[in-house]
Amino acid sequence: MKKVEVTINIRAKPERIISAFTDAKKLLDWWGVERSLIETKPGGLYTLAWNISNKGFGYVSTGIISEYQRDQKLVIEKLVYLNPERSVLGPMKLIVEAKEKNDGSELYLCQDGYRESGDWDGYYEAVHQAWPVVAKELKKYLEEGAG
Repeated sequence: MKKVEVTINIRAKPERIISAFTDAKKLLDWWGVERSLIETKPGGLYTLAWNISNKGFGYVSTGIISEYQRDQKLVIEKLVYLNPERSVLGPMKLIVEAKEKNDGSELYLCQDGYRESGDWDGYYEAVHQAWPVVAKELKKYLEEGAG
């Protein structure tokens, strides 16, 4: 199966990086997540929604947290992507890992579980292009003193 991996150095403590993926206000500020439900514990829900209108949700990603260390790691398994223009895609896995390095941290993102058919190809290409951009947005957000 294909996967998307991104590594980036960020001048921020690992705890700040992980909290940017678990705090509703921070998710809105840097990633544009309009609504979320996150239970920061193993077995907890991890649900993010974007592009909300009076017609409903535009995009939703949801899964189960399998590992959570607030100062180091967030792993979401059984990740499913919902989009009204695509098939339901999943299950996948998302790893967010931050390790102290020099004057900041190294962030490692990995999303895997992609299949090789139908809507999977377009979704993989979109994510492959998006994760590096998302990582740079997070870096900018945290290094400019937000979060």
